[in-house]
Amino acid sequence: MKEKTYVEDLDRSRYDFRFDEKSAYKVEEGLTAEIVARISAEKNDPEWMREFRLNALKIYGELPCPDWGPSLDGLNMENIVTYVRPDTERMHANWDDVPADIKDTFERLGIPQAERKSLAGVGAQYDSELVYHNVKAEVASQGVVYTDLESALRGPYARMIEEHFMKLVPPRDHKFAALHGAVWSGGSFVYVPPRVKVEIPLQSYFRLNAPGAGQFEHTLIILGEGADLHFIEGCSAPKYNVANLHAGCVELFVGKNARLRYSTIENWSKNMYNLNTKRAVVEEGGVMEWVSGSFGSHVSYLYPMTILNGDGARVEFTGVTFAGRGQNLDTGMKVVHVAPSTSSYVSTRSISKDGGVSTFRSAVVVTAKGQRAKSSVSCQSLMLDALSRSDTIPAMDIRTPDADVGHEAKIGRISDESVFYLMSRGIPEDEARAMIVSGFADNVSKELPLEYALEMNNLIRLEMKGSIG
Repeated sequence: MKEKTYVEDLDRSRYDFRFDEKSAYKVEEGLTAEIVARISAEKNDPEWMREFRLNALKIYGELPCPDWGPSLDGLNMENIVTYVRPDTERMHANWDDVPADIKDTFERLGIPQAERKSLAGVGAQYDSELVYHNVKAEVASQGVVYTDLESALRGPYARMIEEHFMKLVPPRDHKFAALHGAVWSGGSFVYVPPRVKVEIPLQSYFRLNAPGAGQFEHTLIILGEGADLHFIEGCSAPKYNVANLHAGCVELFVGKNARLRYSTIENWSKNMYNLNTKRAVVEEGGVMEWVSGSFGSHVSYLYPMTILNGDGARVEFTGVTFAGRGQNLDTGMKVVHVAPSTSSYVSTRSISKDGGVSTFRSAVVVTAKGQRAKSSVSCQSLMLDALSRSDTIPAMDIRTPDADVGHEAKIGRISDESVFYLMSRGIPEDEARAMIVSGFADNVSKELPLEYALEMNNLIRLEMKGSIG
């Protein structure tokens, strides 16, 4: 018997909205079936997606808030606007055609200068819409698809998207995954055909500019057998005195013997609740590499997960988190070994300052089929004063005796001797401390292209001066 869906319980005529290009700039605050249906109509969704959204909304209403991590008491969905359309009629492929105020914002952030220097393609999202997307002709000629997810839903890859969309992160995974499924907007779709190697990175940049709004972009990347790609994600938002929400979703499918590096530099403002969900599945001989720099946001729940699904699959996770005044950043990683001879290597750094709270959670699961699995987790924390806090919460679930699993953690402070040595060489104390912290975070910066490593080190210097958010 076919499972009854939520949409069958609705009077369809009440939610059969159609928008012209001069429709409302944003939907109202809160979350109702009417609002979700309006978003679906604004996006011109196919019918299956419209039903998916309304079912996800039902699931959202059924699930409780997460009972781990920092408090979300300051986040009230009744005050969050779930869809904000920027003042542009469509997405542009030519940067000169983007409206001037939006273009100025991104140009201050280095977009599209980075594209001209070292990127194969760029997507730029402003609030709930992609305003710019472009890929170099030589990359497209290899059969690489890089476009916004909403356009791809209505193109030749629609069936592929339907087969993969929120299969790794189903709406029942947790309450904010269900929220994402109901109101997602924007994001990117990438398909790299078998044995195609994209020599230079692709990048998506997300800017949440509206106060009291949420951003719910969805990134879907599929790599064919033997493909190779580096994808870079950047995020930012201005500071407001009201809560903003980021509940995006990233789903990564890494084919047999393929390799994907996914790098993220997040610089959210400190009124942001960052509840992002990222997940990858890796087939036989494939490699998944996560590189993560997390700055800003008032509260973060961020735990990228990798499922090692094929013999010899491998994952590496390298991350740094900086928690300053008023921040409670709960981050980490998860890996599930479900095939033989798989391996996972984790190296993280966390920095806390001015009463900031940094928590690292790791979960390593080795199933009975994960014989000869290897896993190494290393997390180091640096506390810059007596007001701050750093916690490490590792979890390991090993279901086979034929596995090699280890975990180490270290918490420390900046050495006065190191600061004195640098000061004796003429370096001011503040700059000396920033240099030491940048060195502590070099596990991430050395894995990034030069332009992004410089950006991350600049963010660290600003955090040390208390100049962000």
